[in-house]
Amino acid sequence: MPVRTQFGQSYYPPVPTPFTQRMRTNLLWQLFRFLVINVKILRMVRKH
Repeated sequence: MPVRTQFGQSYYPPVPTPFTQRMRTNLLWQLFRFLVINVKILRMVRKH
């Protein structure tokens, strides 16, 4: 495992792409993902 220095190049996290930033702030996309996750939860709960 390589040694990481505190301010070395590998220390900083990756920066989100412009597309990722747009999707995170798009309310329609957030609503769609919210509905998808809720449907998955409901399906899981109904199995028990």
